[in-house]
Amino acid sequence: MSRPDTGDFLSIFLDDIPLIDTRAPVEFEKGAFPSSVSLPLMTDEERAQVGTCYKRQGQQAAIELGHRLVHGEIKAQRVAGWVDFARRHPDGYLYCWRGGLRSQTCQQWMREAGCDFPRISGGYKAMRRFLITEFERICTQRPLLLLGGRTGCNKTALVEALPQAVDLEGLAHHRGSSFGRRPGGQPTQLGFENALAVALLKAEHQPCVRAGQPLLLEDEGRLVGRCMVPPLLQQAMERSPILVLEVPLDERIEHSYRNYILHKLDEWQRQSGEAGGFEAFADDLSQSLYRVRKRLGGVRYREVGALLERALDSHRNGNPEPHRDWIRHLLVDYYDPMYDYQLDKRAGRIVFRGDRVAVRDYLTSTAD
Repeated sequence: MSRPDTGDFLSIFLDDIPLIDTRAPVEFEKGAFPSSVSLPLMTDEERAQVGTCYKRQGQQAAIELGHRLVHGEIKAQRVAGWVDFARRHPDGYLYCWRGGLRSQTCQQWMREAGCDFPRISGGYKAMRRFLITEFERICTQRPLLLLGGRTGCNKTALVEALPQAVDLEGLAHHRGSSFGRRPGGQPTQLGFENALAVALLKAEHQPCVRAGQPLLLEDEGRLVGRCMVPPLLQQAMERSPILVLEVPLDERIEHSYRNYILHKLDEWQRQSGEAGGFEAFADDLSQSLYRVRKRLGGVRYREVGALLERALDSHRNGNPEPHRDWIRHLLVDYYDPMYDYQLDKRAGRIVFRGDRVAVRDYLTSTAD
């Protein structure tokens, strides 16, 4: 029995329902949804030709051109891709920009191939509008709580462990600091916004999250890498109370060493191979330090740069331990004073300070 088309966007996003995005690749790359894959009806070039035809000759001529461009073996391959997806994801749906001709065409061709597969009513545009509306509601009506702390506190581990929390750095595929770049790049701004809205919805719909309970976010600035926290959420965060996680310096150095050295190198080498990955990793660290040279000042930049080069030379020879030297220098002389200055300006919003156990207990108690 075939399933009907749907407009139940909340269930789509909460349940991570698999989605076929039939828009052109350029549209998908600009912004899509976390559970969608790109299986386009037309390539970018084909779409451009059809669009030009539509403007000059009207809809019917454009439809006829589309059928001439996508026919024979090309059509068979694309239909086979959609049918394969449908068989692997029988609970899924397909969509185009507005739930119009493209998704209807895909649906019809799939039906002719013996596969009934439903589509999203209103398409990408309707789902995007739904997420914007829900995002605005959460930012203006739902209380938030920020988790702060000096660089290297591993705030992310607490965020990841709590059902009412949203990991901004994870969504932005960036570790947050000037050294936070990760292999593979970041999502587009639209992709980040879509994923963020979905994550907020999921957090507030967790069974253990009661009505009115604050959602937890890491205390981030306006940018996470190059992904901008949407202004409405920025405004909500600027008036939200802050928890401060306090972690000893040696623990923060160790976490930074593992996160920004060992884990980052592993990511680069998985992407680019052992030798190429190490050189990409080394260049990443050098460029990251260069980006903060003005804030460090000339003397300090040269000092830390020398420690970094010494550590990279040692690392090439099998000993990564000297990285802890420049990490300590950077935390003590740069990141800590900068964070303390920023936090002092918001001292009136701090509601609790403590170590990891104390902060977790505080969060657990506020959820009761």
